[in-house]
Amino acid sequence: MSTPAWQATVLTLFPEMFPGPLGASLAGKSLKDGRWALKTLDIRQFARDRHRTVDDVPLGGGIGMVLKPDVVAAALDHVADAPGPRIYLTPRGRVLDQPMVHDLANGQGAVFLCGRYEGVDQRVIDAFDMQEVSLGDFILSGGEMAALTVMDAVVRLLPGVIGREASHQEESFETGLLEPSLYTHPRSWNGIEAPEILASGHHRKIAEWRQAEAERETRERRPDLWDRYLLRQESDPDNT
Repeated sequence: MSTPAWQATVLTLFPEMFPGPLGASLAGKSLKDGRWALKTLDIRQFARDRHRTVDDVPLGGGIGMVLKPDVVAAALDHVADAPGPRIYLTPRGRVLDQPMVHDLANGQGAVFLCGRYEGVDQRVIDAFDMQEVSLGDFILSGGEMAALTVMDAVVRLLPGVIGREASHQEESFETGLLEPSLYTHPRSWNGIEAPEILASGHHRKIAEWRQAEAERETRERRPDLWDRYLLRQESDPDNT
């Protein structure tokens, strides 16, 4: 394929961390096949002094260091032609969810800015109208692992990466519910029987059982998701 369907551009102090796990399995194969492309850019090459300084102490005092606005801005300017939104991975951002992943997958790509130390000067984030994205309420050493996670979620949705389109629709979060418990052969293992309905061959009843299980497990495990699911059902009963 001469033109990749989706391009990830990553600005980082540690380009050697990429593609990392995305170089293996289906993501790695689709990368080699040209279904998506990955470009990394070392932020440090845009440092302006002989020591290649990329950070400085925070104005007003405080612990840690902050990535300098002039260095980060120069790196972003260098990839001005790269497709897609500019994304800064930060705990302060909007929490990643499946609708956001679909939006990214439906575009031409994304540019990921991987922060380090205490973070990035806010003026750069504002000047480049960056989307701030979080994986959740926890702290990582830098944005690289977060960028890999977002990229993995997107790449698996790209055409041709995963064989059957229907397999996406049955996964957790695609319908607003968690996926129901899964079973395979043998039907009896260590004296534990798999649900009898799954071996019945009655596809409609199996689908009904799986829907009921998905609802039960979501209600019990993730009441926050369950509440959102109920609200969506109330506003659009046909959207299941």
